[in-house]
Amino acid sequence: QVQLVESGGGLVQAGGSLTLSCAASGIIFSINAVGWYRQAPGKQRELVAVISSGGSPNYADSVKGRFTISRDNAKNTVYLQMNSLKPEDTAVYYCHFPHYDDWGQGTQVTVSS
Repeated sequence: QVQLVESGGGLVQAGGSLTLSCAASGIIFSINAVGWYRQAPGKQRELVAVISSGGSPNYADSVKGRFTISRDNAKNTVYLQMNSLKPEDTAVYYCHFPHYDDWGQGTQVTVSS
């Protein structure tokens, strides 16, 4: 079973920045792609960004140029640097390994206008 612990969320004004962290255990972190997903109230969970085992990132169009995903294999941790935040970025953010079923508790990000 994969354990995932997200942190770093909070309340920020539009235009601000936050960095999310996700510590993983119970998995060989370095050989797996991992992503950040988010779910806003009343909406389906969506993929925000994913990073391959080799470090190649891909982003949803809505966050390109504003968000940066990175990973530290030595720390079994994936990060999401979020800049130029918008109210529509408000959601619970989760990290997730696409080939596994496990999810963490998520971290709330709220962007005020």
